[in-house]
Amino acid sequence: MPVELRKRKAPPPPPEPPAKRATATKKAAAPKKTAAAKVKDAVKETVTKVAEAATFTNGAAAASAEKPAVGDVITLDGFGGEIALQTGDSTTLAALAEKSKKGVVLFTYPKASTPGCTRQACMFRDEYTALATESGFDIYGLSTDSPKANTTFKEKQKLPYELLCDPGATLIGAIGLKKAPKGTTRGVFVVDKAGKVLAAQAGSPEGTVKVVREIVEGLNGEEKGENGEEKKGENGEEEEVVVEEGKKDEERAEEKKEAAEAAAVVEEEKEEEVEKKEEDEKKEEEKKE
Repeated sequence: MPVELRKRKAPPPPPEPPAKRATATKKAAAPKKTAAAKVKDAVKETVTKVAEAATFTNGAAAASAEKPAVGDVITLDGFGGEIALQTGDSTTLAALAEKSKKGVVLFTYPKASTPGCTRQACMFRDEYTALATESGFDIYGLSTDSPKANTTFKEKQKLPYELLCDPGATLIGAIGLKKAPKGTTRGVFVVDKAGKVLAAQAGSPEGTVKVVREIVEGLNGEEKGENGEEKKGENGEEEEVVVEEGKKDEERAEEKKEAAEAAAVVEEEKEEEVEKKEEDEKKEEEKKE
């Protein structure tokens, strides 16, 4: 009888391996700072804090700084920083005052060779003998123009005085005649050798000359008084100053005139800004060509 072969049962499948537990990826440990690195970081933080404090302090000082007013006595050394003559030679307000006999007259103008600035410069030119030569004050024109532009201006108009170049408007800003963001207000600033401010104001071309004229005439009158040259009456006594009739009307008329001049200054500066813009645009076009 044939032998019957039995089939073997298939072995049971091996048990599945247990699932691996998800483990959080460990972050690479930051390298420990050395003592030297810690000191360096501390120094850096201190420097940053000091710089921030200095910036805040300087900003507050700049914001609270007031322009000098008539009667103030300023410290000339360092006032307004360095500027340059139209020749390119550097100088300072202190140096200019030091070499003068009585003090310095600065008249500011927005841009050399523009109509209003030319009129102003020529008026100071025409009265130069009385306002400077005979008074002991040295007159200077002051603007943000380059030495080249001011040299051309001086030579073309035959100006007998020097022109100062203040491209950063450091001196212009110090005397309170800087116009935001980077313009110049037409005006006049007068200071004597001791640093006493005699004039500090904006004005028209005619107005700036008038201010200087009145200062010079007033100082000349004081000098005559000190020398005993007052006007005497018949009895040797000083005559009283008599107020003439109509003086008040003249004063009112003068005030109206000054107001009109101030309005003219604003209009003139607007025109000069337009001229400057057109000139700059023209230069840009020439560069492109």
